[in-house]
Amino acid sequence: METADSRNKLHSRLRLWEFPDQYIIEPADGSGASCLEVSRVDASMKLIDHVPESNSVRVPKIRSIFGVVGMLKLLAGSYLVVVTESERVGSFLGHPIFKITTLKVLPCDHSLQNSPEEQKKMETEFSKLLSVAEKTTGLYFSYEVNLTLSSQRLHDLGDESKSLPLWRQAEPRFLWNNYMLEVLIDNKLDQFLLPVIQGNILCYHFETAIGRDIVDITLIARRCTRRNGTRMWRRGADLDGYVANFVETEQIVQMNGYSSSFVQVRGSIPFMWEQVVDLTYKPKFEIVQPEEATRIAERHFLDLRKKYGSVLAVDLVNKHGGEGRLSEKYATVMQHITGDDIRYLHFDFHQICGHIHFERLSILYEQIEGFLEKNGYFLLNEKGEKMKEQLGVVRSNCIDCLDRTNVTQSMIGRKMLELQLKRIGVFGAEETISSHLNFDEHYKILWANHGDEISIQYSGTPALKGDFVRYGHRTAHGVLKDGWSSLRRYYLNNFADGTKQDAIDLLQGHYIVAVSRDMAPVPQKGGLEAVANFPVALFVVLMSFWFATMSLKQAGSDYKHKHLFFSLLWTGICVGMAALVRANGRIFCNRPRLHKPRG
Repeated sequence: METADSRNKLHSRLRLWEFPDQYIIEPADGSGASCLEVSRVDASMKLIDHVPESNSVRVPKIRSIFGVVGMLKLLAGSYLVVVTESERVGSFLGHPIFKITTLKVLPCDHSLQNSPEEQKKMETEFSKLLSVAEKTTGLYFSYEVNLTLSSQRLHDLGDESKSLPLWRQAEPRFLWNNYMLEVLIDNKLDQFLLPVIQGNILCYHFETAIGRDIVDITLIARRCTRRNGTRMWRRGADLDGYVANFVETEQIVQMNGYSSSFVQVRGSIPFMWEQVVDLTYKPKFEIVQPEEATRIAERHFLDLRKKYGSVLAVDLVNKHGGEGRLSEKYATVMQHITGDDIRYLHFDFHQICGHIHFERLSILYEQIEGFLEKNGYFLLNEKGEKMKEQLGVVRSNCIDCLDRTNVTQSMIGRKMLELQLKRIGVFGAEETISSHLNFDEHYKILWANHGDEISIQYSGTPALKGDFVRYGHRTAHGVLKDGWSSLRRYYLNNFADGTKQDAIDLLQGHYIVAVSRDMAPVPQKGGLEAVANFPVALFVVLMSFWFATMSLKQAGSDYKHKHLFFSLLWTGICVGMAALVRANGRIFCNRPRLHKPRG
C-alpha cells in the first residue's frame, strides 16, 4: 500500500515546549521542519523556524508528545489536545498502529483574565468536561496509513488520493477528531494533523500454526461519530438516518502473501426512538415522530447501499413486549424499502437461543448463508492483485447492538473465515476452525475482547454473553458476571453517562459552546443537592436492598406478609432517595442554551 507523499508525511516524533505565553511543538524526527507555535493568549497558530530562546523569566517545561489531536474552543478560552503517551499494538497492511493511552488538554485561556465573572464561572464548568474527555478509551492512530478505510476501500483508492495527506483521505464518519482538526486544517498544518479513530484494533497478532501455514488475523472496529454517545443517551437514528452505536467491523486474514478481509456492520434500529432515563431498570421504549420513520430508514439504507453494496439487515430483538413494538415498526418500515439489494430478516434471538443455547444460531446462518456466499469477501493474492471483492454487507442489530449482536457477528465472522481459508487452500472441504484447538481458542478470545471493547465504550461495561464467545458455551461465572455488569450499567445510565454524553458532544462538535445574551448564572447547589453524589446514591441503593433481603430472610411463614411490606417499603425508600441524590450533571440538558447544534 502506497503512503502519502513525503511532503505530507506526518511528524512521528514531537517535542512540546510549554512557555508561559506559548506552546511550541518541535518536530524531533530529524527532518529539520518548521515548528508550530500556539499562543496561550488567543490560541493563534503559525509556523516558526526554530524554538525561541529560554531565559530566567521564560523557563519552559519540555516533554515528548506523539501527535496533535486538535483544538477546542469554549466560551472564552481554547484548548489544545495532544497525545502524551501511546503504545504500538500491531500493524495494518504492514504499517504500524498505535493506541493512545494518555491524552492531555492544554489550556490557551489567558484571555479569560479580562472576561466577565459569570463567563469565567461558565468556562470553568464547561472545561470540567475536558477532564472527562481525557479519559476517552479506544483511540488509535497511524502515521503512515489511513485507518478509517477498510482494506478493500484502501486498495481501490486512486494514486492521486493516495498522495494526499492522511486526513484528506479519511472517511469523515470514522474520523474521531474530525471537528477538533478544523482549526489546524484552516491553518494548513498538514504535517501536524493526526487522524484518530475510536473503536478497537486487536493487533497483538497471534500467529497460529495450521499444519505448515501461519495465519495472522486482525479485528478492526471503527465507531461512527455522527451519532456517537452512551447507551441510554443515544438511541435510534436522527433525521439524516445516522444511527447510534454504528460500528464497522473488519476481519483481516493474512497468510503466505495472501490478504483477505470481511466487513460487517452494526447499528441501532434506524428510526427515531428513545429510552428516557428515569431510574427504572429498563426505561420504556418510545417511538418519536413515527411518521418520519420510513424516510429516515430509507436515508440510512441508501447510505449503506452506496458504501457497501447489497445489505442484509438482521434484526435480533424480541418479538414481544417493548422490544416487540420496535421490531414491529422496523418490519413495517422495511416493507417499503426492501428489494433486490436490501433485505430484512427478523431472528428472535432470545426466543430461539434462550440464555444458554447460542449454538442455535446455526438456524440463522442457514437463512443468510446464500447472501454471504453471493456477496463474498475481499481477497488479494501474493502480487497484490485483486482476486475477489466483497459486494454486500450484513447489518446486525439488537437493542444496544452489543451483546446479542456480538455473539451473532462472531458466528458470521467464524463462518466467513472458514470460507476464506478453504479458498486459499489451507482448509479442506470439511475442515473447520474447531478442528484446531489452539486456533479455535485464540479466535474466540479475539472476538470476546472485541465485543468487550465496543461495549465498554458504549455502555461502560464488558459485553454480556461474552463467556459464550470466549469459551463456546455459557458458564456459571459468566452468568454472575453478566448480572454484575447489568447492575453497573443501571448505575452508569442514571448517575454518570449524562456527563459523559456532554463531553462526547463537546469533543465531536455536536454542540458548539457560544455566549448567549440571556446567559443564566451558574445555579448554586444547596441542601441535599449540595451533598448529592454518585457514591451516596449507590450506597443508598445497596443498603436499601440489603435491608430488604435481610427482612425476607428472617421472616417466618407467619410473618411473611409483614416482612414483605417492609421489604417493599425499603425498596420505595431506595428509589426515592436515589431520585433525590441523582446527579447526572448534564450541562447541555439542564441549563439554558449556551450552545448551538453544529451545522
